[in-house]
Amino acid sequence: MTYVLRLDRVGRRYGVRGPWVFRDASLELTPGALTRVQGANGTGKSTLLRLLARVDAPTEGRLTGRPRTAYVPERFPAALPFTAVGYLTHLGTVHGLARPAAGRAAEEWLDRFGVVAHARVPMARLSKGTSQKVAVAQALLAEPELLVLDEAWTGLDAGARAELERAVAERTASGAAVVFVDHDPRRLAGTTDAEYTVRDGGLHPRTEPPPADPGPHVAVEVQGPPGPLPVQALRLAVTAEETAPGVHRLTVPASRSDVLLRALLTARPPWHVIGVGPAAATGPDREGAS
Repeated sequence: MTYVLRLDRVGRRYGVRGPWVFRDASLELTPGALTRVQGANGTGKSTLLRLLARVDAPTEGRLTGRPRTAYVPERFPAALPFTAVGYLTHLGTVHGLARPAAGRAAEEWLDRFGVVAHARVPMARLSKGTSQKVAVAQALLAEPELLVLDEAWTGLDAGARAELERAVAERTASGAAVVFVDHDPRRLAGTTDAEYTVRDGGLHPRTEPPPADPGPHVAVEVQGPPGPLPVQALRLAVTAEETAPGVHRLTVPASRSDVLLRALLTARPPWHVIGVGPAAATGPDREGAS
């Protein structure tokens, strides 16, 4: 199976004789997969995420794979000698973007998180919530192949939390792997592909199926060129069926509907949206066609 990153019997401890945080941890992050890591405080969740982001190195075991990785740490160093847009532009160039492209991406993500008005404010003068939005933006602007989020939703307002969930859906739809830790058990409930718990010095996969997404779903009817639907759309959809030649009906969680529509409308060639409506309805609302 293709993987983005793999851990083989990894262990980590601090100091030659320090206690092991965990040992014999193995997991495989596959393209497009959303993985949740959970566990009590102090069990080693952040240590594991630092290893996945290659910010830290394992004491034993092996990491295989070198994806382009972005990381939102639990504690973001906000007192940096940059403005918000300057910091994001600089990181964009570090990630390989040309400076004009990095500047455009920086402005776009600041706008998406509602802080473009603070673009030229020094980082040290930003509020905690605004700093956290910059921390999240820096991880998204270069379209990473592996996105690692350690309590990234903490400190964000409701609009920014929703925007980050949309961004996670976009990354997985594009084939990136996303790993996250969050204190809210409802965060992205029903949308994860794998869940692991760090406890008793080990990493334990969830063996039973995750709970179904309790949220509402939306039915989207689209028409497009001959051939299959875009891969990004299929990754987002819960169900997809061809109801007529070139006409497809997709069901998607309402929280991901705008990401699905963006994937369809930006495909080359684009798909035409015939209608959108509640998944429980007998058919999409054709008055909402675009």
